[in-house]
Amino acid sequence: MRFTVAIDGLAAAGKGTIARAVAREFGFAHLDTGLLYRAVGLQALEDGRGVIDPMWAAELARRLTPAALARETLRSVRAGQAASRVAALPEVRNALLAFQRNFARRDGGAVLDGRDIGTVICPEAEAKLFVVASDETRAARRAAELAAADVAAVLADLKARDARDSSRDIAPLRAAEDALLLDTTELTIDAAVAEAVAFVKSRFDPDGD
Repeated sequence: MRFTVAIDGLAAAGKGTIARAVAREFGFAHLDTGLLYRAVGLQALEDGRGVIDPMWAAELARRLTPAALARETLRSVRAGQAASRVAALPEVRNALLAFQRNFARRDGGAVLDGRDIGTVICPEAEAKLFVVASDETRAARRAAELAAADVAAVLADLKARDARDSSRDIAPLRAAEDALLLDTTELTIDAAVAEAVAFVKSRFDPDGD
């Protein structure tokens, strides 16, 4: 059985939390595709001593292994900024494309969350969601996650990342036409997950009928 759930959306809107919960509910495998770009971006930044070389970033993407996704520092603000920069490089995106598509069509079902899953990586996904929340809500969530006192700085970083991801020439951040728009601004985690699960169930037929 192959069934793909594509979950895209804004940073700190809750897509990762929702994706993990949906995967648990249905027994699907889960891939946070943002970690791929964070791993490549952070390593390229470190190797270049603060400067990302596009050719080296592409080489790192081609060499990427699952073990590289386990670094604790991949959740840092620095890694997120680096990810946004390498995600705009066509060579990096192309190098990671097959990895993501193969994961998506694995036996037993898969949930992928990121920024271009429903539009580029898996346009034929059986269920697509696009998760959003207000800027202020996202900033407060990310600041709490990072234990950061300066919410204004976190908000500025999120807005800058949104602008980069939405305006890039390759695979810009946007909702697929057939994606469910899920606004989590006023929702608890449980309520957001419940809406997502209900939507996936409406698209899921385990017997393939």
